[in-house]
Amino acid sequence: MQVMKWSVIALAVAAGTSQMAVASSQSESKGFIEDTSFQIFNRAMYMNRDFKNNDRDSQSYSEETGLGIRLLLESGFTQGTVGVGVDAHSLSSIKLDSGRGRIGTGQFDTTSDGRADDTQTEVGGAIKFRVSDTVLKHGNMFTASPVFSTDDSRILPETATGTLITSNEIEGLELTAGRFTAISSQVSTDRDTNRLSEADIFGASYSFTDNFSAALHHANIEDFHKKTYLNLNYNLPLAEDQSLNFDFNGYRTTDQGEARTGEIDNKIWSLAAAYNLGAHTLTVAHQRSSGDTGYSYGDADGWGTVWLSNSVQISDFDRKDERSWQVRYDLDMAAYGVPGLSFMTRYITGDNIDWGYEDEGKEREWNFETKYVVQEGAAKDLSLRVRYANYRATQDQNDEWIGDMNDLRLIVEYPLSVL
Repeated sequence: MQVMKWSVIALAVAAGTSQMAVASSQSESKGFIEDTSFQIFNRAMYMNRDFKNNDRDSQSYSEETGLGIRLLLESGFTQGTVGVGVDAHSLSSIKLDSGRGRIGTGQFDTTSDGRADDTQTEVGGAIKFRVSDTVLKHGNMFTASPVFSTDDSRILPETATGTLITSNEIEGLELTAGRFTAISSQVSTDRDTNRLSEADIFGASYSFTDNFSAALHHANIEDFHKKTYLNLNYNLPLAEDQSLNFDFNGYRTTDQGEARTGEIDNKIWSLAAAYNLGAHTLTVAHQRSSGDTGYSYGDADGWGTVWLSNSVQISDFDRKDERSWQVRYDLDMAAYGVPGLSFMTRYITGDNIDWGYEDEGKEREWNFETKYVVQEGAAKDLSLRVRYANYRATQDQNDEWIGDMNDLRLIVEYPLSVL
């Protein structure tokens, strides 16, 4: 299987370097220094969670504020047939407000005395090579594969360590293959927070037309699970400012080896239909889970590995036998003379959950979000965002971190491009 993975990429490289290829990213390289970019990305987050009807032994309220500072350097590639470059990052978190009785929002690591760490810093980097339109990267990186995706929902992101090849030799076709040996959480500077041994991933995505694309990805996570993902996306233009989009996502996951996260046997899929009319978008989605267990992700493949329509602020609506529906509305205020301002609200309800009790489990969640991005001036690209979630379930799901809750997040982001 490993031979086949690399052979597929080799074929793509051969096709791209044949007489069919007129130009490539590498042939247009300006140089190692000339194409280098350096960004300072700042994110401040205030977050509180008010747990309702909490009968657990843990605290019923958490509230913390933190600042994350990321230094992100991406060099260009040297000129020639094989281009060489480097990526490097520094990730630092600063605790602005917390307390032993309010800890637990997932922004900071915990000290031995049960307090949030005042500061943390993690540095990493990767070397990269490019031939034509194929890039091989080895080292520390952020990933965005449907079967291996680092999370970025707090002040700092997860990072993964390994090797990844991305090939775009054939127009419309992207092939990926990688092997990862470690993944670090958002609150830890440890190289491998989640005990990852080895994760092999590969995938392909292809745009058949401007309006129809498909993707197929697979992951083999040693002693954890095997996972296959399918995506189909179709956009139907209706008029100059109207369109209808259909998006299907599906996973098949089974445990393997030592099954470190327990038995896994799950099929889950979602289908969303979004109608866009100028500044307005109305989305309806359905999601359904089946199998002997619910969907599983995070411990070994990153907490961003849940590319499903009904994965929202608090819940993923991915429990055993769960069926869920969502209705969502988005508004872009640029059409009304306020560029940079947007609103979103959605409501999701799920039922038929097998909690392991006699009664059928149910859950529901309402989200509201508004965001403003400064369009010009010294503060250009500065964004302010408010996210609120109201979550309720018929009974505890036996997960320590989740239960009835209200969740509020205030997020300020400022990307500063130095180079």
